[in-house]
Amino acid sequence: MRGTVVAAVVILLGAAVFVFGQFRPFGGESIDRSQPAMLKSVRDLSQYHAAAGEFQVVLDIEDDVKWVPAALAGERTLFVAAGSVNAFVDFGTLADDGLVVSPDGKTVELRVPKPQLDKPNLHHDRSYVFSQERGLINDLQALAGPPDQQKFYVAAEGKLAEAAKQSELLKRAEDNTRVMLTGMLQALGFQVKVVGD
Repeated sequence: MRGTVVAAVVILLGAAVFVFGQFRPFGGESIDRSQPAMLKSVRDLSQYHAAAGEFQVVLDIEDDVKWVPAALAGERTLFVAAGSVNAFVDFGTLADDGLVVSPDGKTVELRVPKPQLDKPNLHHDRSYVFSQERGLINDLQALAGPPDQQKFYVAAEGKLAEAAKQSELLKRAEDNTRVMLTGMLQALGFQVKVVGD
């Protein structure tokens, strides 16, 4: 009899949690009392963003504890990271001889500055933990609060930056910049001669 009463109480409590948690009979609203964003500073840019690459990497990171079985302590995480890297040319570094007009004013010698890679921009909405295996101790630690994923984002940025360096992104940016500057100068009536460094 006592077991039946306890079971009934548990069922009623579960039902109450479901009803009040799901239907919120007293209503509720979310109020945003944040202050408006403030402009802190403005800086002039002389960069031409000539190309952008989209990258994805799957990190496989394992943290082992020496002399302790993986079932007790340790962690292995598969983290999918997606992001983009911009390749830009800084015209602020354009040397004095980067644009040289001929004495007759008809020809321009153009030396295109070398493109650079921006810091990777991780897409947080497309980056996530795909799977995670943890030892018992790590599982208990996770109960105290959500695990820190910052190390995965830092590692992903490094991988994306390296992938961008190995890709054709810089070459594409240089070609696009050359085409853009040549077209602009030709539209102004100049003949353009592109020279190397």
